[in-house]
Amino acid sequence: MREQKQNRWKHYLKEIVLGLVIVFVASNIINYLRAPKLESEHLYLPSVTLLDGTPYHVPKGRPVILHFWGTWCPVCRAEASNIDTLAKSYEVITVAVNSGSSKAVQKYMREHKLSYRVINDPEGSLAARYHVSVFPTSFIFDSDGKLRFTETGYTTTAGFMARMKILQ
Repeated sequence: MREQKQNRWKHYLKEIVLGLVIVFVASNIINYLRAPKLESEHLYLPSVTLLDGTPYHVPKGRPVILHFWGTWCPVCRAEASNIDTLAKSYEVITVAVNSGSSKAVQKYMREHKLSYRVINDPEGSLAARYHVSVFPTSFIFDSDGKLRFTETGYTTTAGFMARMKILQ
């Protein structure tokens, strides 16, 4: 009887592991299919002004995450704390797409206690330049400014940090 229970638990554990592997593989395939195709594999971000009015220039020699999101996007809202955590340790620049005026985005940031750098893209012109149509979308560039990873949809903090560790 005891051996049957152990075999049953082994079977359940095997099924759970197999299910997780299938979900992981399927999510990576979906991410690959949804990723925007860029005209250049190199980071292009002209001199921009952040939401707080300060100029921003992409630093040389450091990996950079360029993250597109919207205040209207529920998945972006769920992922926001991940981005905020990441921005404390890594170079993260975010783009608020079609999210209204700078004051509206600032209010959203205050209400959600977020502190990462934001470029407001009220008409979506920067998002269009990067062919972003799925939100959130994150591009991860290495220290030479070359695109290494593209993430669409929700990404965990651990997932982002693992990719950044690979680039360091």
